[in-house]
Amino acid sequence: MPGPAEKATEQDRRDLIVAVARELAEAEGWAGVTTRRLAERAEIDVGDLYRHFADLEALLAAVAVCAFADLAADLAEAHAEAVEGPEGAWPAVATAYLDFAYTNPEVYDAMLALTPDLALGVDGVPAAPRAVFAELRAALTPLAEGRDPDVLAEMGWSLLHGVVMLTRGGRLRPDAQEERETMIAERLLRWPRPVGGKSLGTSDDLP
Repeated sequence: MPGPAEKATEQDRRDLIVAVARELAEAEGWAGVTTRRLAERAEIDVGDLYRHFADLEALLAAVAVCAFADLAADLAEAHAEAVEGPEGAWPAVATAYLDFAYTNPEVYDAMLALTPDLALGVDGVPAAPRAVFAELRAALTPLAEGRDPDVLAEMGWSLLHGVVMLTRGGRLRPDAQEERETMIAERLLRWPRPVGGKSLGTSDDLP
């Protein structure tokens, strides 16, 4: 049975493989991530690579889980640093989400296009994807005003993901990108507030 030092070495080697895969994917796309290229860049044997990951699909899932953890940390930091009180958390978190997605496009694809089993907010998946959903939910809960926070978080995530993918695909007008993102962060998910401060759409407005 391996001792603590050997276990640490094995974990270090696994972490190295994941980091190299992320770097290679961002540089050349996932088509460029082959066992031979990975082994060369990580300076390990191909057999050692397979000892840690059964196949490239397993490695892709590991990259996605690691990236979900990084994204969750970014969202938590943005939430903690929001300066406009609880209702200012969502704009900060939305901006952090978009920054991550645009900065890491290939890794973002691994998280949300190439690993369908890693569904945000669903029981049975690793903690990191669920942590991202939890951060989105926490940022939007102050805006819920009687609405289901889980549904609101799903809507917020859908808006962010949709604008990321459509923007990356060149389907939206580049000159309106800032306005779109500001609308998602600051207006779309808030109840309208008429003069007098009462929110529209709550149970108080029903006959």
